[in-house]
Amino acid sequence: MKIAVVILNWNGRKLLETFLPSVVNYSEEAQIYLADNASEDDSVAYVEENFPHIEIIQNKENGGYAKGYNDALKYVEEDIFILLNSDVEVTENWLQPLLFHFENHPKTAILQPKILSYQDKEKFDYAGACGGFVDKLGYPYCRGRIFATLEEDEGQYNKAQRIGWASGACFAIRKKVFFETGKFDEDYFAHQEEIDLCWRAHHLNYEIWAIPEAKVYHLGGGTLHAMHPKKTYLNFRNSLFNLVKNKKKHVFLSIFTRMLLDGLAGIKFVAELKPRHFIAILKAHFSFYRQLNKMIKKRNTNYNKENFSPLKSIVWQYYVEKNTKYSALKKPALNNC
Repeated sequence: MKIAVVILNWNGRKLLETFLPSVVNYSEEAQIYLADNASEDDSVAYVEENFPHIEIIQNKENGGYAKGYNDALKYVEEDIFILLNSDVEVTENWLQPLLFHFENHPKTAILQPKILSYQDKEKFDYAGACGGFVDKLGYPYCRGRIFATLEEDEGQYNKAQRIGWASGACFAIRKKVFFETGKFDEDYFAHQEEIDLCWRAHHLNYEIWAIPEAKVYHLGGGTLHAMHPKKTYLNFRNSLFNLVKNKKKHVFLSIFTRMLLDGLAGIKFVAELKPRHFIAILKAHFSFYRQLNKMIKKRNTNYNKENFSPLKSIVWQYYVEKNTKYSALKKPALNNC
């Protein structure tokens, strides 16, 4: 099986200088691609000059994560796509465990490695940690990260496990499955489009695994800072998109409940003197209303069993029961595992 490591870039010269050398040094098994989203800096020239063996795919516009990868991957011939953020440091032999699992588990469609924080390498990273899940109200959480609580990596999640979704920071997928699922939904622009694609892969009876034997370090906020209001907007809106498109039962009750909780989150932002985030939630809801009919038309009708929902909402378990670690959650794993 041939592997392609595809790095999406937008004005990322500084990130490429810091993180690309590790990818080049430790990815001998793969062809590396730079998929450039119409950058206005000299990042493409930097790669062409310093890493001439890296193939450049030049997108015509900055379509975000979703469209950027959709446009670029049409030109990638390898069997396995590893979509890697430009702010990820990889480690020696990181590709071998992923390739081994793909070769020996034909039902597996998508993988992610253990993702640790680049700033604090003893802790899990916010974006994916050691594999993600989604609760019945559409809230994502991970082995090693629930909301803003990051666990120390003490080897507690070193066993490979089936998961609900793999992180877009380092997202390995079979080429045929990427196109069979319909690629990323470009209406998302960025954030949670990988959760949507993983949910669709579950409906097609594929498996998704976290492989902690492979390890990478993620900086985070490389193109959009974690506390930027646009990130709040995209996460709140796209989470609602996920429910409409993919949840099997009690869809609109879940959406109604979720929007009430969004309102409480907005009040919390106001109390914290973060009015721009409150406005971002309002904009997210209005955008959701405008696109609701479109999302209903995209709704998946080929349902497998509900794969994602724990016994209780993650909000209840985290804020009321004070379960801040994945290992403390009630019914944390996939229902059909």
